[in-house]
Amino acid sequence: MPSEPVPADPGWDEDPAWLDRDPERECWLDRARDHDEPPLEKGYEDHEPLTEEELAGIRDAAADELLAVEAATTGRRGPGQPGSARVFPGESSSRAAAFGPGMVFDLLPGCVQLAVAADAAADDDSFAGVSEAELVGIMCAWDRVEAHAAARKLAVIAELDRRNPRPEDAEFTADEIANALGESRFRADELMGTAGHLDTHLPGTRAALRDGVVSLGKARIIATATGLLDEAEARAAEQEMLDRAGRLTPGSLRAAIARAVMEAAPDKARKRRETAARFARLERWAEDSGNAALAGRELPPDQVLAADERITAWAQQLRNAGLDGGMDELRARAYLDLLLGQDSCPHQDQGTKPGAAPAGFASRVTLTVPLATLAGLADRPGELSGLGPVDPWLARDLARTAAGNPKTTWCLTVTDEKGHAVGHGCARPEPKSHRQRAGPGPPGETGFTFTPASRDGPPGGPGTWRLRTPGPGPDLVITLESLATDPCDHRHQAGGHDPGVTLRHLSQVRHATCTSPICRRPAAQCDHEHNTPYEAGGRTCLCNTGPKCRHDHRLKQHPGWRVDQLPDGTFRWTTPSGRSYTTEPTRYPI
Repeated sequence: MPSEPVPADPGWDEDPAWLDRDPERECWLDRARDHDEPPLEKGYEDHEPLTEEELAGIRDAAADELLAVEAATTGRRGPGQPGSARVFPGESSSRAAAFGPGMVFDLLPGCVQLAVAADAAADDDSFAGVSEAELVGIMCAWDRVEAHAAARKLAVIAELDRRNPRPEDAEFTADEIANALGESRFRADELMGTAGHLDTHLPGTRAALRDGVVSLGKARIIATATGLLDEAEARAAEQEMLDRAGRLTPGSLRAAIARAVMEAAPDKARKRRETAARFARLERWAEDSGNAALAGRELPPDQVLAADERITAWAQQLRNAGLDGGMDELRARAYLDLLLGQDSCPHQDQGTKPGAAPAGFASRVTLTVPLATLAGLADRPGELSGLGPVDPWLARDLARTAAGNPKTTWCLTVTDEKGHAVGHGCARPEPKSHRQRAGPGPPGETGFTFTPASRDGPPGGPGTWRLRTPGPGPDLVITLESLATDPCDHRHQAGGHDPGVTLRHLSQVRHATCTSPICRRPAAQCDHEHNTPYEAGGRTCLCNTGPKCRHDHRLKQHPGWRVDQLPDGTFRWTTPSGRSYTTEPTRYPI
């Protein structure tokens, strides 16, 4: 299967998640090979409206099937997740009543019966008398049916492939599929690869697609990411994230499965990165709008982040000089300025020339690495803000490089077994009177050690610790602060509306992105928002605040929307239709 482009960082003016705008286009840069997935044709013939007796029979069959699959399958994706919806008392009189929150067709996995019932809920695409909550249920039902149909289609393709095991026959099988579907040979090969990988390596994903837990686009993300693994490794990676794959956005799913692949087979992940680096290239293509695009592929992650920061710095100079446009537009202009050695400032005597950036320009990014990886005790992946998971070798290289810069800030986050932050502290140099700099460690040691600096600890608190980093600098002292809010001791509560530095930082540690279920905007670029308004008596405390991008901050205040901040740090968003979706705290590498 073809390699996937690195997912983009959420945008500056918005959260474009640009790869997700066209989730079925895997090789988006190759304009000669169009991979747009055509909408699945439903293929259902027109029929007379179902009678009440027929609908009752379908409901009974659905109820029996629900008993077999245990209706509260928390992994089901998207709107109306079982157990998360508010069930309205009484019974609706609309023809779509069974699609209401928590009702039988709202819970039924994707199947032909669900398609028939969803079709019967519409009267020539008119939904008179159907509530908004029921409309959402019908939409989700068709989404599960679409996934079910895609799973059945891939099962047929896998069977065709099995019947032609020789390489030369497989080539002709791809031709047969391409001709039958009106697709390119490359697209047919891709379909065969996805179908075969789901069939042999990813039984859980295959079942989730058949039931409508994940969409075809998400199944392909998982299949592509695990393409380098053997069966046991692929299934191990799949199990790490399949329980939440349905409710993750495509961008979040890419990061989750990438991390799972690095945990299951770190050596293979490193070799894939190193091999792909030999294919570094610059590509250009025509946009559908008539404009053009230019992008570098398979570049060193640290240099990409440094370049991105430099582009942003020049874009800010352009804004300060009075150039009109949003930050996305200005960053694009800065990109061209730096490449072409030009200056787009309206007034040439204002601003700094783009080529005159100071030597040693560095990037401000967050690198998160498991302590066991830093110490050389394990090979678990890290995470680089703006890019996503990085394999342990690259993570250690970046950490050692960072240790050589005295301006590097070191923080430590303690997580639970799921990767949720439960404690955090930032390092400070040990006082000169107490400095204990150890000599060089044994051969093979990475230069990172972490040891107790005091006898404090549970139950009184996590205590104070000493972090040793490579190089001649002093040891660092870290005092860990608890992130627990169940119950909350209000230790970091601010007296006024604005949070203190520590409170803001701890909030951004617990939720590294906007607390909307579908937004991945970095917390540092979000508002620090009170869940219960400060004016209404809400505390400026970790138990009542969290990051929300400006859009979701406004959305939360819109009539009909409600957000509840639960004691464990989960945010529950309830829409005007009465359906609820949750955002858990960030899961860190463990």
